[in-house]
Amino acid sequence: MEPSLSELHPNPGWRDSCKSNDIEILHTSCGENISRHCILELYQCDHAKLNDEAFIRTTITTSAKIAGATLINLVTHSFKPQGVTGLALLAESHISIHTWPEIGYAAIDVFTCGDHTMPEKACKLLFKDFLAQHFSFRNIQREIPPGIQALHREL
Repeated sequence: MEPSLSELHPNPGWRDSCKSNDIEILHTSCGENISRHCILELYQCDHAKLNDEAFIRTTITTSAKIAGATLINLVTHSFKPQGVTGLALLAESHISIHTWPEIGYAAIDVFTCGDHTMPEKACKLLFKDFLAQHFSFRNIQREIPPGIQALHREL
């Protein structure tokens, strides 16, 4: 028996509002923001794109560029009989994509540091590129805890 999407993720976050391509930016802040970690899950994607290593290399490269990030290295691997993993090492952190074409699912992380990056733009592009019908999106603010904000880093 093939797993269903609900078995893969018991609470995938499917709501009517998640059918649009408007990925919202969620902000909650207590300390000094040093990075953002966007977690994007795409459902009911184009199966052929999820299994196309060349497409995934191109979309990771494009998403890094649109986020304002600097691509240092890109590694992808195609699995048999299906699925692709891609990892982009960025000067600002990383982008990773893991696909399950058999169920139309992609798990994506876009983690960036610095004020100049826009990981949400990368997520919006990825949602469109994979032709996803639904998505779940979380934007985690990585912060310096208040107790160590006064410490100085050596440059």
